[in-house]
Amino acid sequence: MSREEVFQKLNEVFRDVFDDKDITVTDTTTADDIEDWDSLEHINLLAAVEQEFGIKFNMGQVVSMKNVGEMADIVIGQLE
Repeated sequence: MSREEVFQKLNEVFRDVFDDKDITVTDTTTADDIEDWDSLEHINLLAAVEQEFGIKFNMGQVVSMKNVGEMADIVIGQLE
């Protein structure tokens, strides 16, 4: 799966989790950029991403993610 395809799916997940059809995530998107992205929504978001891609994040990956680009990198790494 290409990085572009991963971002297309991530955009769908973010729009669904945050119930905002106008969200478009990029490599540099962080929780500070999305109004409702708090710690509880972060858990929901990670679960939704795992379900969408059929992967599981480990705790080290979760704490190391600084932005959506790093999330995409981890997803791509697990899909390979």
